[in-house]
Amino acid sequence: MAFLNKYGIVGLAIAFIIGGAAGALISALVQDVLMPPLTFFIPKGEWEKAVLTLGDIEIRIGHFTSALINFLIIAVVVFVLMKQLAKTGLK
Repeated sequence: MAFLNKYGIVGLAIAFIIGGAAGALISALVQDVLMPPLTFFIPKGEWEKAVLTLGDIEIRIGHFTSALINFLIIAVVVFVLMKQLAKTGLK
């Protein structure tokens, strides 16, 4: 709420746009840079399509791994940015 009070709806819109772009950038980083070396361990290199089958249940472990790595990278980037912002004294 403090952010909205200070910067208004324009600041929120800018943050939303930058957040979306950052998400797309990080997804590309994971899919195009980090995961290809892991395809060595997955048959045919289709890591996002990797499925663990337990009877009639199919667990899409490749898709989950991609989403988890995306989340972790985004969380680290936000954490580092917030730490740097805290050092500047801006609130």
